[in-house]
This record gives sequence, structure tokens and C-alpha cells, in this order.
Amino acid sequence: MKPRGSEPSSRDCVRVAVRVRPFNKRERDAGSRCVVSMVTNSITIQDPRDPQSRRSFSFDHAYWSHSGFTRDPRGLFRAEEEGGRYADQDSVFQDLGEGILLNALQGYNATLLAYGQTGSGKSYSMVGYGPNKGLVPKLCERLFQTIRQNQDTRQCQVFFSMLEIYNEQVVDLLSPGLRAPGVLRVREEQSRGFYVEGLRSVPCDCAAQVEQLMERGTRTRTTAATHTNASSSRSHMLIMVQLKQIFTKESVTKHSNINLVDLAGSERQRSTGSEADRLKEGTAINLSLTTLGNVISALADVALGRKAVHVPYRDSVLTKLLQPALGGNSRTVMIATLSPADLCYEESLSTLRYAERAKRIQNRAVVNESPTERLVKELKAENARLVQRLSRLDQEGRRTSDETKELRQLLTHNELQIRAIQTLWEQHLQEALKDWEQQYANITQERRMMQMFPYLVNVNEDAQLSGVVKLFIQDGDWDVGLRDSDPRSICIRGLGIQEHHAVLRNERRRVTLTPLPGSKVVVNGHTVCESTELQHLDRLILGSNCTYLFMGFPCERGSDDWTRLDYDFFQSEVASAAGIHLGESGAGAARADPGLRALVHDYTRLMPLVAEANQMSAELDKGAEFRLEIKNLVLSDCKGHDLTKEIVVRVTSTRSQQVWIWSKPKFVNRKFLMEEVYQQHLDQAGPAQVTEALLVAARSERRGLTCQREEGRVPTLPRERDPFWDPVEPLPLGTAHLWLQTLAFRIPLEEQLEVLGSEGSEEAVLQVQLVPCTPAGLPLSEDDILMDPSELLGRRLDFQLVLDQCCGLSWVRENRTRGAQIGFRMFDCPRALFSPAMWHNVNPQLGHRVHFTAPRTSQRLLDFLQSSALVLELWGLQDGCSELATPPGAARMGTDGVFVIDHEDVGSPAPPHPDCGPTAAELRALRDVNQSLLKENQSLREQLGPRTGGAGGRGGAPRPSCDGELARSLKVFYRSMTAVRGQLQRLRRHKPGEDSDLPGLRLFVDEQSRLLTDFAEQLDGSVSALKRDVAAVVRRKRERSGLWT
Repeated sequence: MKPRGSEPSSRDCVRVAVRVRPFNKRERDAGSRCVVSMVTNSITIQDPRDPQSRRSFSFDHAYWSHSGFTRDPRGLFRAEEEGGRYADQDSVFQDLGEGILLNALQGYNATLLAYGQTGSGKSYSMVGYGPNKGLVPKLCERLFQTIRQNQDTRQCQVFFSMLEIYNEQVVDLLSPGLRAPGVLRVREEQSRGFYVEGLRSVPCDCAAQVEQLMERGTRTRTTAATHTNASSSRSHMLIMVQLKQIFTKESVTKHSNINLVDLAGSERQRSTGSEADRLKEGTAINLSLTTLGNVISALADVALGRKAVHVPYRDSVLTKLLQPALGGNSRTVMIATLSPADLCYEESLSTLRYAERAKRIQNRAVVNESPTERLVKELKAENARLVQRLSRLDQEGRRTSDETKELRQLLTHNELQIRAIQTLWEQHLQEALKDWEQQYANITQERRMMQMFPYLVNVNEDAQLSGVVKLFIQDGDWDVGLRDSDPRSICIRGLGIQEHHAVLRNERRRVTLTPLPGSKVVVNGHTVCESTELQHLDRLILGSNCTYLFMGFPCERGSDDWTRLDYDFFQSEVASAAGIHLGESGAGAARADPGLRALVHDYTRLMPLVAEANQMSAELDKGAEFRLEIKNLVLSDCKGHDLTKEIVVRVTSTRSQQVWIWSKPKFVNRKFLMEEVYQQHLDQAGPAQVTEALLVAARSERRGLTCQREEGRVPTLPRERDPFWDPVEPLPLGTAHLWLQTLAFRIPLEEQLEVLGSEGSEEAVLQVQLVPCTPAGLPLSEDDILMDPSELLGRRLDFQLVLDQCCGLSWVRENRTRGAQIGFRMFDCPRALFSPAMWHNVNPQLGHRVHFTAPRTSQRLLDFLQSSALVLELWGLQDGCSELATPPGAARMGTDGVFVIDHEDVGSPAPPHPDCGPTAAELRALRDVNQSLLKENQSLREQLGPRTGGAGGRGGAPRPSCDGELARSLKVFYRSMTAVRGQLQRLRRHKPGEDSDLPGLRLFVDEQSRLLTDFAEQLDGSVSALKRDVAAVVRRKRERSGLWT
């Protein structure tokens, strides 16, 4: 196909539209808040963590489909009020679809790209659901309507193709048989550009045929995704409509290619930020979308006038096929779909930025003319010349039999060529007619079965692929699993599906599901292990993540709307059964912490991915187990404020017992790579070997064994490229809080601290001390206790942190090859300090002592001591990982090996504070006042001396102050309370053994009673002693007050 040689049209930019969808069920249940607003064609998005942070974008079209709509009796979504702001499917088509159709009828290539995160409404806008038809079916309807209206002036031919790109492999979705991925190749010709070799193009002469082809392609896509573990959210779907218009009067033929592209989920493009991973993100699975972003950025730079910009079209399959749509011979429209929920803020902002770059791209579209029409005209002209020559020869009587025969043959050959070209379209339609008839028969048979038997219908993450596969349950017993050779079997393929997975029994109008040993079956969110009667609209999950909805007998169905039972509903149900939920939806959920809502959202989204990762690890014999955890669920910072909670994945090697903690972005990236390895394993094995390999894995798993690696079955990867493995690193196990308030009074502290893990489990008990000391490290005496912490201001403060022992290390108890370390960061130390490593010991003695000094205590340090805690972090060490070392510069160290804190006031003097920074003259005046006060104090002591000496009985010896006596009493009480606290810790740790019998439980109760008695006696004695001491101090103070009077 070549351009028509005429001058090209002027450059036109890619038109960009943005559409905002309603909240889905998960977002409504979470009480999500809308963070997107729209005014005409301008969109503003607000950061849910910072209401003052807003970003605004302008586009060619903006559609508000979030609110203000109602559903009529036909199921169509319409605006609640006439002229309301709600944009329905018709509004979107009038703005975008009509323009694409007009461009195609004028002979231009046209492209529509749908971009957005998974579940943001791309498929709804492109294809639609039920009566709410999307852009593609509406465009086809209008196309054939226009063809019928203009059939007197032109002859039109329409060819339909449908393909999918996953993992850089092209799959023909209209192939008669399910082809192996990768059999289709993208090639390049100078005249055609990039094209898919062997892609099937089906002729169509009505919109109904197009809808049947789309349904057929969707069925193929769903089946292939189930067999190869490919998720539709990570694949691109391309619908190609070729339109050829032959204008008989003008003898002109126009060719147009209409490309309708549903791109993969844009959340796969999110940056992992500071998250480092030794393996590159996504590789082949993300390559197309990553390259598309690079192409759009490069073309945007070109539009801004930058020169020597390389546009990487050839770096991926997708960008090769979309080259005409991006900067080439096409008129292009992009529709970007958004979720307005605060949970999806990052993805929505990324989508808006992506769309903003795309609108700068400039294309150069031209009207296309087919070389076939020129050939027909040339053949007709040549025939006319041949006829004229034959006539002239007849008139002149000079022709010979040989010459006449040659001219006749040439004329016949040309006429055959013309007829072949003109009848090619009819032949294509006749060839496709058989397929239409077969497909119609299959559809009719399926509808008949739906009216007779109950069945299972698939539910997919992509709503477009839901409801495609139907598994009918006829009378009798049906074996569900991998085997399909038995006529009484229902074949299901997918991760975690066993050879014989379950039995479905349809008897006496009751359907029961019986899981077989070793198989995983979940019904309505709960795992079942015995026979269960299925009810209409029950939700089933077979294996890792094969989700089905049970449709009961026809008499049970009624007019139920089962579309609400979508993929998110399935996963939320499983999460609720696991205890991960926000309670009832509505006002209570709306008041929930936004961080908690995001946490539940992430947990629910990651559950099926973790299940799939575990199954792939089992089938590839990797020996890795994945488990979701909530980081910082019960942990707090040094002020006691809750830490930010996030979902992490705990990875455990079943062979070496090594453990890794992966963040959400890292796990998602690794999941892509695992799918690549798994797909390579399936590709190398071939279809028959894949089935056999799945059967072997199923049998091994049922026997509780690992699937043995066979030559040529499981790809062997070097460790540095294995997504299931990582170098071992120290792991954070938990934290304990040592409150520092006693240091402000220079009172020593001895504590037994529980180290709590992220989810609240007790990891160990730390015995620690805080000891106020002299600069030489000697403990202070009782007389050094302060009653007023402000007396520390401007004075030197020395203290020692003593880590005595770590008891009950559960990390080491699980595996004696492990070790542990304690890390902490005191006040303004820029980096953490670490204790020596403790290896192979559940109750290691530490004896680690660290001396800190503040040369001149500031108000900031004093506030910190009175309101903050020292957070002690417990780190787990593993065999092969390096120990944690205190880095150079972690804290300022004096010449005597003492760590200096609050050192901002040391060295060069700080600039004077406007309120408390005296000048030199003021300091001299203060010193003079101080000297005079000291002299007056000494004079008063001399006057009081004889009276107090007589009363005291020891001449002029000074009587101890009441404040000092009270301080000593408090110190005694504090020491006794430390013993009481230790007794309380022993009570907490005192638990009966898991295998205790009745006599053992009796001994436990007796011991518990004794401990409680001791605890009560110690507490009562401590409080009684404090009361006596305080009463004595008050009595003496009153007596001394009498002396003054």
C-alpha cells in the first residue's frame, strides 16, 4: 500500500482524552475518597497525603463518568439529569469514534490507544459490557451502516484481525486452532512497513460478524491465559480493521487501516523509587510498555524541536506495529482511563503524565491508494489497445494465425487477471462462510446447554474476559482436573491444578463438590476439604487462582445480576476470611485511616500473585515459599507514634532455611521474571510434555514431595539470573523501646524489654541498663540525683548504655546456624551503632557497654530525654551474610573513645538566640549579681547556724535537705519497682507447654499462683515503703518550717 502520491496533509498532534470511572466495589468497601476533579477539559489531582499539593492537566477531551448516573431498565447507564456532566458511552463515541470513522472513510489510517492501570476502565471504554457497548462495536456498527448507505457509489471490503502481544510474542486470536505462542513473526517490507506474517484476516460484511469474531478472540485469549499463566493485565490486545473502498465512477480506491489497541496495565510502568533490585525490572514482559514510553518521550522531544533524537521503534514488537500511529502515517487518538480513588493516586498521576507527553506527538497522515486499482486500470487499458490492434489487423487483412492466437491469449490472460482481482473478495467471503456456520452452531449448542444444566463460568481480572468459558455439569459424576482423555472429565488447566483435582456430582438436582487429597479448593473465601453442596452464585477458586462462579439450575437463576461478583469480590472474600478487612462498608470504612485502606488494598491485590509464585516455585522445583506480611503492624518510632505500615513478602528457602524480605515493588518485578522462566519451561517442553510435566508435578505435590528436576524439563539458571534467589542479607526482626526519662533525673535504669516483631510476635527479651556516670565511666552516687531536670541545662551529661543479655531468640531457635545483632541510634547520631554479632546461641550474653556524653546539655536534648525512647533494633544474621558494622562517622567520637551527642553546641559557638543569648556585658552583670547572692546566702547560713546546731545535736553540721531525702526515697522506690517489673515480665513469659498434660497444667497453675503472690507482695511492699518515706519527709519538712516561724 502506498500513499497516493499527492501532497501530504499538515502535521497534526495526537488527540488525547481522559476518562474518570466510578469507584469499584473494593474502593467503596474501603471508604475511598475521590482525589480527582474536572472542569471542562482540565483535570486536577490532589495528593491524599498533602491536601495542598495539586497537579492540573489539560487535554483535548475530558469525560466525567465517576458520578451523576443511573441505570435504566435496559441496563444502560445514563446521566441522572438532562444535560448532566456524566459522560456515557455514546458521548465518548461521538467525540472519538466518529472522528476515527471519518478519517478512515477519507482514506487515512486511524489508531485508537487505550491506556491506564488495570481495572481503570480501558476495556469498558473500548469494548463495553452488555448493552453499554464500547468504542469498538459502536465503530463497527456505524462503519457497516455507512457502507450500506453508500453502496451505490462505492464497493467496500472489510477485513478483521485480532492479536495479542505477551512477553514479546504474538498470538493470533482468530487462528482456527490454539497456536503455540511465538509462531507469528513481525517482518518489515519497504512498501508495507512492519507487519505480522501469517496473521489471519477474516472478511466481514456486517457488524454481527465482527462481534462474533471478537467473542471468538476473547475466548481464545482467556483459554491461552489460563494455560500459560499469562494475565491479561500484562498483555496488549490489537484489533485491526482493514477498509478498502472502490469508487467505480472515479476509478479510485482508498485503503485505510484502523488499529484499536488495548494496552497493558500502566501500573507495570510505575517506578520502584529507591527500591533496588539486582535484576532488571520486567524484562520481556514489560519491554513493550517500557519501549512505548521511551518512544512517546522521544517523539515529544522531537516535537519540542530537539535534534538528533533516536526514536526506538525497533526495540519491541508493540512499537514496531504502532510506528505509523506514533509519528507516522496515521491520525491517532489516545484515551487514558483513571481511577479517582485515593488508593490509586500514584498510578493515576503517572497515567496523566504519560498522556500529557503523548499529546505533543505530531503525525503526518496521508490518503492511501491501493496499487491493485492501478493494476486493474493498466490491464483494462492494455486490453483496449489489444482489441484496437486486432481490429486494425482485421481491417488491413494482414494478420496471421500465429499473431492472432498470441493476441487472443494475451487478451484472455488480462481478462482473467481482472476477474481474479474483482472476485477475490467474494471468494474470501465464501471461505469464511463455513467458519460462520460452525461458530453459529457452537453458540446455539452452548445456549441450549445453558438452559438445561448448571455450569461454572470463569471470572477474570479483566472483566472483558469474564463469562467466556463455561463448564457444564451434566448428570452424574465428573472428574475435574488436568486429564481430558476421560469422556466423564472436565478439563481445567492452570497453576496448582491436580491430575484429579475434585469431583462434581449432579444428582437429584443437587450439585456437590468433593476436593480430592492434595488439591486446593476454596468456596466463598474458605478452604474446603470435604464434600460441599454448591448453591447458586457460589464462588470457587481451584488451584492457585482459577476462579469460577457456579450458576445453578435454570429455575434457580431468575434475573440475578452476577456482574457484581467480579474478580475483586473473589479476592476480597479470601482476604476477609484471612482476617484482612476494614469491617462493614459505609461510614465506618470511610472513617478508616487512609494508610490502612491502602494496606488492605495492597494485601488483596498481592494474594493471588503470591499463590501463583508459590505454585511456580513448586513446579520448577525452586524450593522457595512466599508469604505476605504486614511490616510495622504494631511497631512505633522513638516518640511512640505508629510507623508507616506496608505489605512485604517473606521468602523462605525450604532447603537452606534462608530468609529474604521483599518489598511490594520488588516482589511484583520478580513475579514478572518468574513468569518468564515458567513460560520458557513450557515452551521448551511442548504441549504434550507440558501436560505430562503438570501431571508429574501434581502427583509429586499430592504425595508431599518436590517435583524432581528432569533433563530438558526445568530450565537451569545461574544464581545471578534466578528470580527465586537473592544474596542473603541481615533481616530486621523487631524492636524494643527503652524510655530515657530517668536520664533527665540522673537515675539509673535496669529493664527487661520485649522485642516485638512487625506483626506483634515476641522475638526475644533484652536485659539492658542506662547508667548515669562520671566522665571516667564511674556510676554516680545518690546525691547526684536531680529533682528538676532543668538543672542539667548547660552542664555535662555522661551515661552508659549496657546491653547485658538477649534471652529467648526465636530466630536462632528455628535454626542454630543463625545469629543476631542489636542496632540503635542515640539522639542526633546520623547512623546506627551495632553491638557485636551473637551466633548459634538462643540466650547469648552480650556485655556490650557504650559510653555517651553531652558536653553541654541543650534544651533539645533535654526534651528528647523526657519524651522519647531509644529504639533497639534486633537484626537477624544468616549463614553467608556479612555482619552489620558501625560505619565510620556514625557518631562523633572523642579522644577517649566516648561517643559525643548533642555536639551542635560544641566547638564554634552557635549564633545567639534572640531571647537567651546574652552579650558579654550582660554576662559580666550576671556574674556580679551571682557573687552578691552567694555572699548573702553565706551570711544567712552564719546567722542560722547556732539555732540549727542546737536542734541537731551535732554542733554546726548541716542537716540533710528534705529534697535530698525525697530523692533517695524515690530512688529506693524505683529500684524496687524495677524488681516488680522483672517479676511481671516473668509472668508474661510463663506459659504452659503445647504438649502439657493434665498434671503438667496443674503444676503450671500452682507456679503461676506463686508468681502472682510474689508479684502482689513486692508491689504492695514497694508502695507501702514509698508512702512511709514520703510521710516522714513531709513530717520533717513541717518541723523545719516551724523553726523558720
